[in-house]
Amino acid sequence: MAQVAGNLQRIRNGERRYAITPRIPGGFVQPALLQKIADVAKTFKATLKITGAQRIMITNLKAEDVDKAWDMLGMTPAYTTSNRVRSVKFCPGTTFCKRAKQDSVSLGMKLDKLYVSQEMPSKMKMGVSGCPNSCSEAITKDIGVIGTATGWQVYAGGSAGAHPRFADLIAEVETEAQVLALVERMVTYYKENAHIERIGAFIDRIGLDTFKEAVLGELANTDATTAEPIATPASISTATATATEPKVALPGAGNQALGLSVGAPITADSIIREIIEVYPNTIPVLQSIGMGCLGCPSATQEPLWQAASIHGFDVDELVGRLETIRKGA
Repeated sequence: MAQVAGNLQRIRNGERRYAITPRIPGGFVQPALLQKIADVAKTFKATLKITGAQRIMITNLKAEDVDKAWDMLGMTPAYTTSNRVRSVKFCPGTTFCKRAKQDSVSLGMKLDKLYVSQEMPSKMKMGVSGCPNSCSEAITKDIGVIGTATGWQVYAGGSAGAHPRFADLIAEVETEAQVLALVERMVTYYKENAHIERIGAFIDRIGLDTFKEAVLGELANTDATTAEPIATPASISTATATATEPKVALPGAGNQALGLSVGAPITADSIIREIIEVYPNTIPVLQSIGMGCLGCPSATQEPLWQAASIHGFDVDELVGRLETIRKGA
């Protein structure tokens, strides 16, 4: 099955429909793009949905119309790999809002340009709020930043959905440049060390102290605009003297022991989380049938037969493909 540059929606009467979500950084959109989106909807009889991530989703598209829709928009498809930086949500900040303490638009745009669509161990969402009102829900983002009267609070590990988690405060810094330096450290450490898990699950697995110890230290990066060293305020130092030893338990489902062991066959009842942990080379096959949330607990705790049913795929055929990979054939 050829991969479609869109997200598979609910299958009705055996018919597959897809959604695409054009990139609209921060929700700031020009009339010309709105007109293109409207033209796509009219041409393909699609439905438009305003999302919670400050974008406009175009849904109810047939598979054969997805590439044509992207062409009409004049955009490279946003759906490149399922586990990636999905969006950076930010409020109007000091650019427009009378209550804002910091320029969330400037910071949000820079984070969007740096990270959107970058491949990650799991999906990642970012949020930037210009004041503690946190209109962009930064506390429930994988990486969240909140402006204060004296600088920025930087958080990591938030998520909403079926298994909500408030983000942990990692540090308080004074400047935008320090935020960017710390975010880069967090993203790099996460990419190099995480399993297929969101940052919150990663932090829960290794311990918050270990995460802080790894990403803080002396932020002696250089501000590209001023070429001046970025000073490290006292508040950015770690709160603990020693790091804890990483835990070996795997994320999700209460970190119970795996029921699938190396060498054991994959069956229709095998749990998705266990398959990808024991046989990570099967991940591309699961992604090819439309499983775009392999890091989400609600998805990875499903048995294979349920995932196949949701995505309209024959479970016996899927088991056969996975088994071929497991056996190295």
